[in-house]
Amino acid sequence: MTTTPEIQTPLPQPGAPARGPVQRRLRAIAVPAQLALVACLFSGVPVPDAVLLGGKALLLILLAAEAHVWLRLRRLGLSRREALARLVPERVARYVAHEARILASLVRWIARRPHGVGEADGVFPHARDQAGMMYGLTFVCMAETVALSFLLARWPVVHAVLLVVDVYTVLFVLGMHAAAVTRPHVLAGGVLRVRQAAHVDLRVPLAQIASFRRETRFTHEKKDGELNLPVGSQTSLTLELTEPVNAPKLLGAPRLVRVIRLHADDPKSLYDAVTRARTTPAPAPQDAD
Repeated sequence: MTTTPEIQTPLPQPGAPARGPVQRRLRAIAVPAQLALVACLFSGVPVPDAVLLGGKALLLILLAAEAHVWLRLRRLGLSRREALARLVPERVARYVAHEARILASLVRWIARRPHGVGEADGVFPHARDQAGMMYGLTFVCMAETVALSFLLARWPVVHAVLLVVDVYTVLFVLGMHAAAVTRPHVLAGGVLRVRQAAHVDLRVPLAQIASFRRETRFTHEKKDGELNLPVGSQTSLTLELTEPVNAPKLLGAPRLVRVIRLHADDPKSLYDAVTRARTTPAPAPQDAD
């Protein structure tokens, strides 16, 4: 008895466009059109109702087209993450993920739930020396929000747009500090996890550390192969590695570094913990009975 071989639909090749020419042209038209409408509303330029209706219809058509492409990629066997990666440019996805981590850090800060500290051998906060500056900046942003609310009361559209921007700015500044508080440096399983706010999360194996020293610095020149993570304009510890590690930038560009300067609220505790972990010999395997 012969069986008919199953015909499988080929998956899209990496780098191949997920959208057809119609979707690409639609996005090229819809996105600038929406930005132009927002600019007109923001500047107080009167926009005919027909143009507003057309802009809304164009946006709905674009969303429907993107949903169609999403469903097509899912039917071809891609996971949700893979389909999202095909639809959204990597830089945009990384930026949105960064903003999401900022806002999520506010919730963690309120709930007192640090991120990534489960089963840690040591947790080392690093946000204390920037707290005063961040709270001061938050107060300035709030004062600006109140002042602009009074000054722009006669222009409701401009007032509404700037109010949203100002409120988000306040949340963003607080979220930056919350991310620093809830994402401390972590030592676990022979790896030092170096972090700063929500944009740096670097895992450094202890076996890859050539030297580790306490070194307070208040000035940091940008050099190739060096990563400076100052808090309150200072770093207190310096890591030198045997080989470079990749510390990608905010939007994903690779950055190879062999020297990392960081800060901790208690640099001595972090230095001692890493030194002990590097010098403590691994337990010898026990012979089987």
